[in-house]
Amino acid sequence: MLVWTDGEFGRDQVSVVDHGITVGDGVFETIKLVRGVPFALTRHLRRLAFSARGLGLPEPDEGFVRKGVEEVLAEADPWELGRVRITYTGGPGPLGSSRGDQGTTTIVIASEQKPFAPTSRVATVPWPRNERGPLTGLKTTSYADNVIALAKAAEVGGDEAIFGNLAGNLCEGTGSNIFVVAGGRLITPTLESGCLAGVTRALVLEWTDAEEADVPFEALGTVEEAFLTSTTRDVQPITWIDGRELPVGELTRAAAREFAIRSAEKVDP
Repeated sequence: MLVWTDGEFGRDQVSVVDHGITVGDGVFETIKLVRGVPFALTRHLRRLAFSARGLGLPEPDEGFVRKGVEEVLAEADPWELGRVRITYTGGPGPLGSSRGDQGTTTIVIASEQKPFAPTSRVATVPWPRNERGPLTGLKTTSYADNVIALAKAAEVGGDEAIFGNLAGNLCEGTGSNIFVVAGGRLITPTLESGCLAGVTRALVLEWTDAEEADVPFEALGTVEEAFLTSTTRDVQPITWIDGRELPVGELTRAAAREFAIRSAEKVDP
């Protein structure tokens, strides 16, 4: 694993009192690498800036972040599949919620990525996303609720956990967006549901006939097809929801095919 921090290579560059460590005051992006080439980097950097603004951090210098990615990839092996993680934090600060005055921290990490399984088994969890919270729609480093939810899903045989929201609608997974087929329509929850504006989610919406709509959380038990999307999953069919077997249907197959074709045509769509 290659680690670049604020322009320097090395594993020990982050302060132990960095706000990203002590209070989770940071944002991040994960970018897929295909044979050493990052996919949709511009969209990810755009979302990194959006998340930083939402957290009240100064907007990261895009040129500096791109330089970090380029320098890391120049040293990396040309893995068939890999990932780059960009983490941007509030920097060193006091042991409390107030931020310090020493500036932000920028970290770029690259490593090989093992392919996800071709299909997924998902379990719903009882803790709703707060679609009205201050972190809604931001990709922050505060992931403890996802850790707990994923462990809960694993207890019943799932490999991803699915959240509803306070309004009683379907929201998202711990690290994925969800699409469902109901009444012959391919639907994904609206951003107002509290879900993250996933890069892969956005591309599927652009490249297919999928639409955004509110979906009652309990309707997940009757959907005809479903799949997950994320940077590292692409389009991953769901074959099991809370113990109910689900077929990989035609709309799911079509979405997966279209995404594979279009994403291969352009690395920075």
